Amino acid sequence: MNKRVIALVDCDSFFVCCEQKANPELKGKPVSVISNKDGCVISRSKEAKRLGIKMGEPLFIAKKEHPKGIYVVANHDLYARVSDEVMETLKRFSPDVEVYSIDEAFIDLTGVRKLHKMSALDLAGHIRQTILDELDIKVSIGISSSKTLAKLASDKAKTLDCKVFAINPAFVEEELKKTYIEEIWGIGRNLTKLLHSSGIINAYELVCRSDEWLNKKIGKRGLEMKHELLGETVSPVSNEEKLPKSIQNTSALGKFTSDKNFLKNSLNYHIHKGCARLREIKGKSSAIGVMLRTKDFRVFFEKIILDKPTCYEWEVAEVVFRLFEKIYSPNILYRSSGIIFENLTFVSQEQLFLFSDIEKEVKSQKLASCLDKLEEKFGKDIVKRGYLRTIKDENGLTGEPPLNN
Repeated sequence: MNKRVIALVDCDSFFVCCEQKANPELKGKPVSVISNKDGCVISRSKEAKRLGIKMGEPLFIAKKEHPKGIYVVANHDLYARVSDEVMETLKRFSPDVEVYSIDEAFIDLTGVRKLHKMSALDLAGHIRQTILDELDIKVSIGISSSKTLAKLASDKAKTLDCKVFAINPAFVEEELKKTYIEEIWGIGRNLTKLLHSSGIINAYELVCRSDEWLNKKIGKRGLEMKHELLGETVSPVSNEEKLPKSIQNTSALGKFTSDKNFLKNSLNYHIHKGCARLREIKGKSSAIGVMLRTKDFRVFFEKIILDKPTCYEWEVAEVVFRLFEKIYSPNILYRSSGIIFENLTFVSQEQLFLFSDIEKEVKSQKLASCLDKLEEKFGKDIVKRGYLRTIKDENGLTGEPPLNN
């Protein structure tokens, strides 16, 4: 059986790379991206790693222990734009690209090596150099005959100067003997404990177990993992876009507050972000929820089912602020807010309502389209739907959108 050639392209320290791309003065410096104004470290440059800054470290600790570090608040709109550019570049090399996350994608190179007149390793190196030259983003690329092995190869590639590594199907057994169970994609802490208790320490010991044993202990997932580790393409690369089952837009407020107007303005920000995303994927939502998280991490949530799905800010806001009144208390300090859209339907699934106001729907579509075109031309948040005048709360905060998306 002919083996497939699958590569995993993984952007290195992606959020930091995006910030350095936008501001070249940050290159070569100990840069860390933090989740929000007072959040935790979520991405580090190699200089920041050498300094000793830890992933997930709270900002106040990082600043205290590593005052020479540079700390940048996350800009997720920037990261999404750069991610789209990386994925579009990959599609120039193969039609089969599966976006796995904002900074990772699988690409099937099986049928395109002859087209590019290169070996898989040379083609991977060429892809990496193209992304670096054109987008100023560094990537590591792992190659093998299955997604699981490609993921393992990409982890090993990060340790090499060339940033490209291939696991040849002929030498899979040798690699598995050197790979601890916890290094395998999809094996978390609990499963590691379970396998350790059964005497399985490395990947080779896992694939030596029978299908019956794995099915009994782990289930279908265990069987798929075994055969993927043996180099069989159980899960092929799929370029079909996977539509979300829900959309959630939440963020910290920056400081604790109980100011009603401030909280409403933060929700307005989330409403716009969520509705814009819905329109981007040609979807609508008929179930909308509102979340407020308190200073001590208690969560208050309220949800409503709509008679007619929508993706328009003015219709969503009317519902959201009714729900907000149900869960808000002026005697509580809040740390974050959010909106969730569920029961999503898409253009291909949309049903016409017998008593729909066609004229109103057409006007809403035109207004929403105008907002989206303005943002596409002039940038995100060029038009902001105001709820209230800017008001300072007891902490001196203004009713501006949250710092992170």
